[in-house]
Parts: sequence; C-alpha cells; structure tokens
Amino acid sequence: MTFALVIGAGPAGLMAAEELALAGHKVVVAEAKPTVGRKFLMAGKSGLNVTKDEALPAFQGRFDSDYLAPMLAEFGPVQVQDWCRDLGQPVFTGSSGRVFPKAMKASPLLRAWLVRLNAAGVGLRTRWRWAGFDGDGFAFDTPLGRQVLAPAVTVLALGGASWARLGSDAAWVPWLAERGVDIAPFRPANMGLAVTWSQHMARFYGQPVKGTALLAGKQRERGEFVISARGLEGGGIYAVSRSVRDGAALALDFMPDVALAEVDARLAKMRSGETAANRLRKLGLPAVAVALVMEFGRGMPLGSAVKALVVAHQGPRPMDEAISVAGGITRAAVTDDLQLRAIRGVYVCGEMLDWEAPTGGYLLTGAWATGRWAGRAAARHGR
Repeated sequence: MTFALVIGAGPAGLMAAEELALAGHKVVVAEAKPTVGRKFLMAGKSGLNVTKDEALPAFQGRFDSDYLAPMLAEFGPVQVQDWCRDLGQPVFTGSSGRVFPKAMKASPLLRAWLVRLNAAGVGLRTRWRWAGFDGDGFAFDTPLGRQVLAPAVTVLALGGASWARLGSDAAWVPWLAERGVDIAPFRPANMGLAVTWSQHMARFYGQPVKGTALLAGKQRERGEFVISARGLEGGGIYAVSRSVRDGAALALDFMPDVALAEVDARLAKMRSGETAANRLRKLGLPAVAVALVMEFGRGMPLGSAVKALVVAHQGPRPMDEAISVAGGITRAAVTDDLQLRAIRGVYVCGEMLDWEAPTGGYLLTGAWATGRWAGRAAARHGR
C-alpha cells in the first residue's frame, strides 16, 4: 500500500483524498486549521450552491481556462448532483438554474462526506501546517512539534489568496517558486467594489438593488447587488467584476426593459419644475435607485443617468475579502494530469491553479473537478 499525502482539507483536497483511497492508497490529509472545510462551510452559510444545472458546453464556457474542460466533462453539473445524492443529500434546482442541497447548508454534506472518507481509511491530521520542504520531504508545524513526511505521491490543495482566516493565505507561493514553479500573481475575483459614499447614502446601507442591468465593457448582466458602507457587493457586481477589475467602466441601467427614447419621452411629459428625485420616482424607480442616480448622476441628462449611470468607485475591495481569486500556478507549470513539471510526484488542484469562473456553483464544481482529476492522476503515479 503506497503512502499518499494530501495537503489541504477543502473541497478539492478531500476529493483528491477520496480518489486516492478508492485506488487503494494509504492516505493522510494534513490541514492547518483545527477543522476542515472552513471556506466550504462559509460558502454554504446562506445556502450551499453546489453547481449550475445547464448544458455542459455552456457550463464549461463560464471558465476562462480551456484546459479544465475535460475535468468538467468528467465531473460537471450532472455528476455533482449524483455525488451529493450518493452522500444522502438530495438536491433541487432553483429558478435560476442553481443547484442546492435540500438541507441548504454545507454542514450535513460535509459530515456525510467525512464519515465516508473515514470508512475508506483516509487519515486526517488537523493543526498540521505545511512549513515548506525539507529535502525531498514535506515539513509541518504540528501540536507535536516539527514533523517531516516523505510520501510516494502528494496532492497540494492549499487554496488561493482570499479569506486567509479560513486557510487560503497563499503561504505556499515562495516554496513552490523556489522549486521553479511558475505562479501568476493573484488578483481578486468575484469581489465587491470600494465606493466612498456621501453622507446621504448611509440610510441605504444593507439595502438591495433589484431589477437592474449592469454594464461593463461588452458585458450586460441582470443581477441584484447590495449597498454597503464599504461600497457595492453581491451577485450582480460579482458577475461583472472581472471586466471592471481589468479596466472596464461600470454603468447601471435601472430600466433595462425600456429604451432610452421612451424614458426621455416619459420625463418630457412631467412638469419641468419638479425635482429630479420626484421625476425619478414617477418613473417607478425605488428609493435606493433614486439615491444612486442622485449620488453619481450629477451633470448627466436624467434619462441617460437612468439608463447608463456611470459608477464612481475606487476599484476592487481587498483581495482577502474576495469570493475567489485569479492567478496561481500557471497552465504551463503543470502537465495535463495536473502534475507539477518542476516537482515530479506532486500534483495540484483547486484555487492554487490559475483559473477563474463566476459564482453560481461554478467555483465549487471547479474545485471538486480538479481535485478529482489530480487525485486520480496521483493514484496512477503512486502505483
């Protein structure tokens, strides 16, 4: 029985561990935190979105890295749903196509999965923080002091660079870079935007903005977002965050089903002496949308402010607040099996890899799919 090591007990790492165990390897999972799956549990706090129920080509097209396509073909939306059911967690598809466990929470799914992993013989060592290499071995800081493991094959599933308090702190970057692994700089993805509000916006903090189209470069997305003291957050903002991060201006269309000419015509019929706020309310805009137009639309024709309000923001919120990241281990640094070209016998998966996808089930499915792919390849290597 070959000894296989997995470092990182998030969705990708646990999936790799399961594949290694199924192939007959003795598997140890080392996790720096006291408990496993912390970011996974956080993702499910408001409802665990495991995948998106849509045709595979469309699903694959939401990822910016073509090399993930075969991994998603083997473990995509259909397989994720079946996998959840096999763990005793039935799922349902919402009106948006997003798929959720009927329990909605991540904890029942994780508990069932850990029971199955334990039955398969997977050993879990928590509070084992990887501390870099020791020759050809892997050194760990543990409650028992420094430990060095020398596995036959290793899967790294250490996460990216967001939510450091949950374990994704990118501490691994210098150790792999020293070994010749090419790593693209991390950037925030699926993140909020920083806005310095006037005092008049304080009463709208926490309020959602619905029924709006968000425009960024060639993108036009319908989505809901939230006004916060720090700026703009939520699914609608995340959907266009990549374009905005990469330089596109952000504009809001508060009447996406009405043409500009019609908006202007409706405004023209109103009394000219009315305040802008009253005219906006008569158009049917909710109070929070009126406030946004008044905040950002000064100097713009009122109809244009309704249909294409340019948002003045200060760029992405800090990376540690982002849902996910772009950047990481480059495609050129790994084989088709996700083995590091620079370090034989070491495979990588999950957010360590340089790929990007939107929220809505894509991120979690991508983590599982790459973990499964790396785990199976590592199992073949370790025979």
